[in-house]
Amino acid sequence: MAYSYLNDDSSPETSQTWSEILSRDIEWDTYATARLITDKDLQLIRRYDKRSAELKSSMLDESGPAYVEAFMTVLKNVTKPETVQYVLALLIQMLQENPSRARLFHQPSDQHLSAQPDPYTVLERLLQRQDDWWSQDKACKLLTIVIESRPRKSVGVANGTSTSDGMAYAAAVDPAETHISLFLDWLVSQLSIRANLQKNPPAVINTCISCLAALLKERGIRQLFLRAGGLQALPAVVQRAKDSPTSSQLLYETCLCIWQMTYLRAAALVMSQAGLLKLLVEVCRVAQKEKVFRMALASLRNLLTYDDLCLASEMVEAGLNKVVIVRQLQSWGDDDIVEMLGFVDEKLKEGIIILSNFEKYKKEVTSGQLDWSPMHSSDLFWRENVEKFEERDFQVLRVLLKIIETNRDVKTLAVGCHDLGQFIVNHPQGRYIVNDLRGKELVMRLLSHSDAEVQKQALLCVQKLMLSKDKLDFLKA
Repeated sequence: MAYSYLNDDSSPETSQTWSEILSRDIEWDTYATARLITDKDLQLIRRYDKRSAELKSSMLDESGPAYVEAFMTVLKNVTKPETVQYVLALLIQMLQENPSRARLFHQPSDQHLSAQPDPYTVLERLLQRQDDWWSQDKACKLLTIVIESRPRKSVGVANGTSTSDGMAYAAAVDPAETHISLFLDWLVSQLSIRANLQKNPPAVINTCISCLAALLKERGIRQLFLRAGGLQALPAVVQRAKDSPTSSQLLYETCLCIWQMTYLRAAALVMSQAGLLKLLVEVCRVAQKEKVFRMALASLRNLLTYDDLCLASEMVEAGLNKVVIVRQLQSWGDDDIVEMLGFVDEKLKEGIIILSNFEKYKKEVTSGQLDWSPMHSSDLFWRENVEKFEERDFQVLRVLLKIIETNRDVKTLAVGCHDLGQFIVNHPQGRYIVNDLRGKELVMRLLSHSDAEVQKQALLCVQKLMLSKDKLDFLKA
C-alpha cells in the first residue's frame, strides 16, 4: 500500500527542512543514562543511526519490529523537540522508502516484554504538542498509517452499523476503535478551528484532509467520523478551498472525503442539513480541474440514489440542473463523467416533476430561516396546501411555532407570524389547533418586539386568533 500523503516534504509553519533535521547528532547515551531508553534500545539505535539506506534496509528486514519499538520508546519517554523531530523524520523516511514496513508497528519483538510501547498512545500524545506543528504533522501522518495498516480492520463499529441501503449488520469490535475515535475527534477539532480563520487554509488543513481521505476508505471509520460530527466541519473547508485558486488539491481531497461519506445513508441527511449539497453544486459550477468536478459530481450522483430523501429538489433549487446542461455541452475524455451527467440529469428531471410548492415550503421552515418568497403571500398556495399541515401530527406547524418561540432573526419572525395567521384563516380548525399548541401565547410575546414589522405581523396574527369563524370565513372570501 502506498501512502501518498507521506510524499509531501514541505515543513508547515516552520523553516526547518528535512535535511536540517536529519543532520542532527543526537546524544543517545544521555537517554540511556537517564533510563529513558534501555541498553538494548541504545544498541539498536546506534547501529541504525547515520547508516546508508541499504544497510538500514537490511537491518529492518532482519529485526524491523525491534528497531521500530526502540524509536517508539524514544518518542514515548523523551520530550526534547529536536530529538522527537529527528525520530519522527527517521520513521517517515523508513516508510517513504518502503511503505510495506508499516506492518512493523504491529509486530511485537522481544525488546520490551513487560511494557511494549503502544504506537497509538505514543502518537496521540504527540498530537498535543501545540508549539511544534512539525511534530504534530508527522505524528498525524504516522498515526494514519498505523491505523491503515493494522492487521484486524473493522467492518463496522462495536454496536453494529448500517449498510448504504439502511440494513443493519453485526460487526466485530475493532481493538483500535477507541484510538481511531480519539484521532477523528482531533482531526475534526483542527478542521473546525483552522478552517474558520480569516486567511487561506493553513498546512494543517491539508494534512488533516489528506489523512481523512485515506481513513474514510473504511466503512467503520466513516461511521465513527459521522458520530464525531465530522461532516459539519467540512463546509468551511470546501468554501475556503473553492475560493482559492491554489487549493485545487485540497478541494479535490475534501470532495473525496464527502464522496466516501455518501455511501452512508445517515450521512446524506446530515450533508443536506450542513449545507454541503449546495456547496457541491457550486463546486460543479466553478471547478476548473476535471478531477475536482468529477468528485463533486460523483458525490451528488450517489446522494440522488436515496430517492426517499427527496434530495433532488434541493439540488434543483441550488441550480444543479442548469449546471448539468452547461457541462453536458463540454467534451469529456472520461466516459464516467458523461454517464454521471446523464444519470444526474434524469434524476433532476424527476425531482422537478415531484417538487411541489409545499415541499419547498417545508424545506424552508425546516431550515429555520424564512423569507418573503411568493409562497407566503399566495392565497392559492394556502388554500391548496393547508391540509398538508396536518401530516405527521402537524409537524410543519410545530416547527413554525418553534421558530416563533426561539428565532431572533426579525425577517424570519415576521414571516412566521404571517404564515401562522394564514394557517388560522385557511384551516377549518386553525384557531383551536394553534391555541392548543400555545401559539397565541408565543405570538403575543412579540407584540412588544423592537422591530416594527414583527410587531405588525404579530398583531395581525393575534387579531385572526380572536376573530370568530364567520369573520375568518369573510377574510378568505
